[in-house]
Amino acid sequence: MTVLKTSLRSFFAHKWRMLLSGMAVVLSVAFVCGTLVFTATMNNTFDKLFDVSASNVVISSAEADSADEFSPGGSSGKPDTLPGPLADELAGLPGVDVATGVITSTSAMAIDADNESVSPTTGAPTIATHWSPIDERTMTVTEGAPPEGPDQVMVDADTADKSDLALGDPLRLLTAFGDYELTISGIAAFETTNPGAALVYVDSQSASEYLLGGADEVTNVFVDSDGSVSDAELKETIAAAVGSDTYKLQTADEYIEENSDAVGQALSIFEYVLLGFAGIALLVGIFLIVNTFSMLVAQRTREIGLMRAIGSSRRQINRSVLIEALLLGVIASVIGFGLGIGLAVGLMAVMSAVGMELSTDDLLIEPSVPVIGIVLGVLVTLVAAYIPARRAGKISPMAALRDAGMPGDVRAGRIRAALGAVMTVAGLGFLALTGTVDKASEGAGYLALGILLSMIGMIIVGPALVSLVVKGLSIVLLRGFGPIGRLAERNALRNPRRTGATATALMIGLSLVAGLSVVGSSMVASATDQIDSSLGADYVVSTQTMGEIVPNVVEAVSPEQISELDHVSEYRLVESDVTTASGEKIDVIAGAVPESFAQDIETEVVDGEMEAAYAPGGISVGEGDAEDHGLAIGDEVTVAFDVGGEVTLTVQAIVADGSGMFTGTWLFNQQEFLDNAEEELLPSALYIGVADGQEDGARDALETAVQPYPQMEVRDQAEFKEMIEGQVSQMLNMVYGLLALAIIVAVLGVINTLALSVVERTREIGLMRAIGLSRVQLRRMIRLESVVIALFGALLGLGLGMAWGTAGQQLLAMEGMPILEIPWSTIIAVFLGSAVVGLLAALMPAFRAGRMNVLNAIATE
Repeated sequence: MTVLKTSLRSFFAHKWRMLLSGMAVVLSVAFVCGTLVFTATMNNTFDKLFDVSASNVVISSAEADSADEFSPGGSSGKPDTLPGPLADELAGLPGVDVATGVITSTSAMAIDADNESVSPTTGAPTIATHWSPIDERTMTVTEGAPPEGPDQVMVDADTADKSDLALGDPLRLLTAFGDYELTISGIAAFETTNPGAALVYVDSQSASEYLLGGADEVTNVFVDSDGSVSDAELKETIAAAVGSDTYKLQTADEYIEENSDAVGQALSIFEYVLLGFAGIALLVGIFLIVNTFSMLVAQRTREIGLMRAIGSSRRQINRSVLIEALLLGVIASVIGFGLGIGLAVGLMAVMSAVGMELSTDDLLIEPSVPVIGIVLGVLVTLVAAYIPARRAGKISPMAALRDAGMPGDVRAGRIRAALGAVMTVAGLGFLALTGTVDKASEGAGYLALGILLSMIGMIIVGPALVSLVVKGLSIVLLRGFGPIGRLAERNALRNPRRTGATATALMIGLSLVAGLSVVGSSMVASATDQIDSSLGADYVVSTQTMGEIVPNVVEAVSPEQISELDHVSEYRLVESDVTTASGEKIDVIAGAVPESFAQDIETEVVDGEMEAAYAPGGISVGEGDAEDHGLAIGDEVTVAFDVGGEVTLTVQAIVADGSGMFTGTWLFNQQEFLDNAEEELLPSALYIGVADGQEDGARDALETAVQPYPQMEVRDQAEFKEMIEGQVSQMLNMVYGLLALAIIVAVLGVINTLALSVVERTREIGLMRAIGLSRVQLRRMIRLESVVIALFGALLGLGLGMAWGTAGQQLLAMEGMPILEIPWSTIIAVFLGSAVVGLLAALMPAFRAGRMNVLNAIATE
C-alpha cells in the first residue's frame, strides 16, 4: 500500500509531463481503435446491403473471376453471362418460388449534359443495370418512375444530388456497344447505406442491347425459395438440373460471405497501412516513455536513495516506477480509445463527403476493440518503463548523500556501442547484398533484414555518436552564437543517452521518409528515362484511370477520321497461358499490337528483330523469361487466350530487360489475336503518330475528337511523364501524411526531454540568471540545444533512409527501373525542416525556463 501511495504521489506530482509522454500512446491507440471501428463499420454496412439483396440461391457464370481475384488482363467491356432462358427453366423446379434474371455491368459510363462523368470520384464503379424486383429490395423510387422504353433512364438519389441531375435531364450512357442518348425518368433512393457506386437503370430490353450487344443473356439469376426447402437443398436441386460445374451456384450465406470477403480484402489494405503507421508511432513513443521515466528516475535519485535507506527494497522501488507506468498506460489508452471512436466517425464523414454514404447509426464497436487498444497501450508503456524501473531499483542507499543524477555505467555504454556498431554494419551488409541477387524476390529478405538490423543498430549506437556528431554540428551552427552556443552544445552533450534516445525517435520517422523518397524518385526517374528512350509516338490516348477504351473513341481518333494522323497503334493486354515446345506452361500478360507499333516504341533487342516479332506469326520475349524458360529465336510457343482461342507463334525477338516501357512484356501481332480469340478485348491505350507537316493541327484535332468522352486524355510525351510522376507523388504524399504521426510523436519527445531537462537544471539556471544571463539568452540556449538534437536525429535518419532507399532501388532495377535518383531537394528540405521542428519543440520549455524566479531556482535542492 505504501508503494502504491508513493507511486500515486509521484505520478500526480509530474502529471503534465506524464500526460505529454502519454500522447504517444494516446495517438497510437486512437489510430488502432479508430481503424478497427471504421473497418468493422464498413464491413457491417456492406453485410447489411448484401444480406438484403441476396436471394436463397444466386447463379453466375463459372468463368467469372472469383470475388477475391484481380485480373490484370484486358476487358471486352461485356460482363460474363448466362443463357437468358435459364431463369424460366429454373422457375419450374421444386422449391422455387421465382427466378429473376438480371443484367449488370460495371463497364458503362454515364455522362451529363455538361459532358461530365457522373461516376464517383472515390474510384467506385458506375453500375448499369435494369430495374428488377431484386433492386426493389434495396431501392425506393422517390421521384418519377422506372424507365420504360429505349430512351429513358433512372439514377440513384445520391448521384442525382452530386451531379445536380433532375427529372427530364439528358444523360448519355457510353458502353462498349454504343453511345446512347437517354432522358432521366426517375430517381431512386437507397433504403440501406449507399456503398458509393453510381447506379444507372434502364429497362430490361435496353439493358440487353446497351450492355450485352443484344445477346439473349443475363449476368446473374437470383432464385427465391418457396420456403419448402433449405437454401442448401435448393442449391442441390438446381445443380442437379443444370450441372454442378456448368455455373457458379451460391446459397445466400455463401453469396454474402464471398462479397463481404471481397470488401474486407479491399479494406484490409487500408487497415494494414493505418495499423502499420500506428505501430511506427508506438515504436517512436517507446523512446519517449523510456526517456521520460529515465529522467524522472534520475531527478529522484536522492529521494529513491532515502527510501532505500529507510528500508524500501529494490523490488518495491521497481514496482513503484512500474505502477506509475501502469497508471500512465491506462489513462492514455482510455483517452486513445475515445479519440479512436472520434477518428472512426471522422473517417466515415470523409467517405460520405466523397460519395460513400456511411451512417453513424451503423457504427460498430466490437467488444474486442477497447480490449485490444487498452492492452496494447498498457503493455507498450510497461515495456518502455521496464528499463528505467530496473535502473531505479539499483539505486543504493548511499545515493541519498549525493546530488541528483545517477552516474552512467561506462563499461555497459561501451558494450552497447560495440553491439550497436556490429548490428548496424551487419544491417548495411545485408542491404548491400540486395545488389548481388538475380531476382527482386530473392533480395526482398536481404532488404527486410538489412532495414531491421540497421535500425536497431543505430538505435543502440546512437548515444555513442552524440559526442562526434553534435560537436560537428556545433562547430557549424552553434559556435557563432558565442558562449550561449557553447552552453547549448554542452547541455546536449551532458547526457548522451538521453540525447540519443530523443533524437532516435525523430530518426525513425525521417529514415522512412528518406527511404521512400529515394524509391519514389528512382521510380519516376526510371520511368521517365524509359519514356524518353523508348516512346516514339507523338501522342498517347488513354482513359484517366488507364482502363479500356470503347470502340467509339477508337473510331473517332482513327486516321480515317483525322487526316493529320499517320497511324494509330492499338495496345491490348491479353491474359494468356503460353506452352513451350518442351511442354512447360507459363502464365503471361501479353500485348497485342499492330506492326506500326515499331514506330511508336523503340526497344533494345538482345537477339532477333522487333519488326519480325510484330509481324503475323511472330512474338517477342523478355530476356529474363527467355533465360528462365530456355527460349531462343525460332522456337515455337502456343499462346492460349483466357478469353478463348489459341495461336502458335514463333519467337522472333528477345528484348533486353529494363530497355523500355514494355520491358518483360511478351508482344505479338494484334491481328493474330483478333483472328483467333473467341472474344475481342478493348485496347487500353492508343499510340499515335502524326503525319509529316501536320504537327500543328494534330493536337487540336485529337482534343476535338475525344471531347465528347470526358474519361479520355490526350497526352504528349512530356504530359505522359508528368502523369507517371503525379501518380508516384500522390502515393508518396499519402505515406508522408501518415508518417507525420510518427514525427509528431517524436516532436513530443523533444518537448518532453527539454521540459524535464529544464526542471533538472533548475538550480543551474537560477545561478546563471543570477550572474547575468538574460531571459532572452536563456531561451536562445534552450532553442539551440533543441535544434542541435533535432538535426542530430535528422542526420542519422536521412543517412539511414538513403541507405534503405538505395537498397530498395537495387531490387527495382531488376524489375526494369534501373536509375538511382537521390532527391537532394527533398533531403535538404527535410533537414532544414528538422531545425524548424527543433525550434518549435523548444518554445514551451524555453518560455517556462525564462519565467523561473531566480531566488527560488537557486534555493532548489
